[in-house]
Amino acid sequence: MDQKPQPPSHGLAACPNPECAEPVDPRDRYCGACGYDLSATVEPPGGQDRPTMPIAAPVWPEAPPRDPGSLSTLTQHPGELPGTDSGGRDLPTVPVRTDGPVAAPEPSAASAPVAAPAPSATPTPAPTPEAGPEPVPPSGETVRGGGDFELAAPDPRAAVRVDPATAAPAATPGADPGEPAEGTCVACRAGRVDGDGYCENCGHAQPRERDHMERELGTVAAVSDRGLRHHRNEDSFALTETSLPDGRPATVAIVCDGVSSAHRPDEASAAAARAAGAVIGEALPRGTHPQQAMHEAIVAAAEAVTALARTGGDGVDAPPGGNSPACTIVGSVVTDGLLVVGWVGDSRAYWVPDDRTAPAARLTEDDSWAAQMVKAGLMNEAQAYADERAHAITGWLGADAYELEPHTAAFKPDRPGVVVVCTDGLWNYAEAAEAMAGALPADAALRPLHAARVLVGHALDGGGHDNITVALTPFTPPPAGAGSS
Repeated sequence: MDQKPQPPSHGLAACPNPECAEPVDPRDRYCGACGYDLSATVEPPGGQDRPTMPIAAPVWPEAPPRDPGSLSTLTQHPGELPGTDSGGRDLPTVPVRTDGPVAAPEPSAASAPVAAPAPSATPTPAPTPEAGPEPVPPSGETVRGGGDFELAAPDPRAAVRVDPATAAPAATPGADPGEPAEGTCVACRAGRVDGDGYCENCGHAQPRERDHMERELGTVAAVSDRGLRHHRNEDSFALTETSLPDGRPATVAIVCDGVSSAHRPDEASAAAARAAGAVIGEALPRGTHPQQAMHEAIVAAAEAVTALARTGGDGVDAPPGGNSPACTIVGSVVTDGLLVVGWVGDSRAYWVPDDRTAPAARLTEDDSWAAQMVKAGLMNEAQAYADERAHAITGWLGADAYELEPHTAAFKPDRPGVVVVCTDGLWNYAEAAEAMAGALPADAALRPLHAARVLVGHALDGGGHDNITVALTPFTPPPAGAGSS
């Protein structure tokens, strides 16, 4: 979209994994598709020798067979494994008994602590140890070997016998056994998900809440999808249903597209959509004209995005350098007999009548390099949008915008139809109004959510190279002879 200078990066445009080749963002540390470590692609300085030493894997003895009711933690005992100490001498091997209680050995004269005086004159006889190998010292004592270290001997009396019936934790009532637990990787179902959204076991990027969003509110519906190429969804939308002072209903749809080359574009689009939806939802019931309310909403959205430039992602001061958060915006207000649209950037609004024999129309004009070339007569539309600079925008919301010029327009269609507001992730695959009308289902006015899903699917089938967001609002003209604002 916007071709601002890119921040310092690892210099990769795509994942170096030959089996992936997924496009990557300059700020990514890992590939969002396969989890490949992008920092590992840096080549060492020329001539630098990094010899490696092969380490032979130890050959472990096979675990002895055990009864299902035996101690689960004592399948293989440390004393049964061969090894030497630092002096090269064999480690002491001490048998561990698991078939019954083990009596403590009688302390020797050299190592036994001084006993406290007995409370009575008759001492309690010490238990007689069973015949057999020397028992294990109690927990906390050590076995002195011939080396330099003192090895703690395991105390079998501290082991707990596991009841097979209670070995597994109780399942949560109503939980789907096929679903991974919260915080568990959805790919390998074993690793823990870190704070960046990647599995610590397999490195797989976890689905984010914004990867696919849907909402239906009365007669208006919107769908937003990450697409097939981007590692996150930087689009956002807001839907509002309110009423005018005279009680007539009003439906609002706002769609915002984050500028990918700017910092935190996902936050910018979310802040803009949230601010614009809130302002216009409050202005209309007060009697503000819908076109003026749309203008105020765009200004409020611009202020919300500009405020992001003063702080970092966690509320700290923003780092110096780089591009400020930025996004585009397009919105529509549908009331009884009146259609208002407003925009900044290259997100668009289309009008598609229910009667497809009537012409569809594009209601917005892009703030982009391609639109300027066409307007100046230097290129026709096909040539301009085929150029690699076509999506370089000339207007956006953000602290570094040249000048905020909200565009608004009002229409009074004479027939029923559907208003389509969308990002370039959709109209790239249905640019002309006729193409958008051809992709829109005929029953879009009756099933707007279904129609929005169909349009997103149309973009995904076309390649899904960008985030895709679309909102649909049916329009019904007033009855003949009725007044309208």
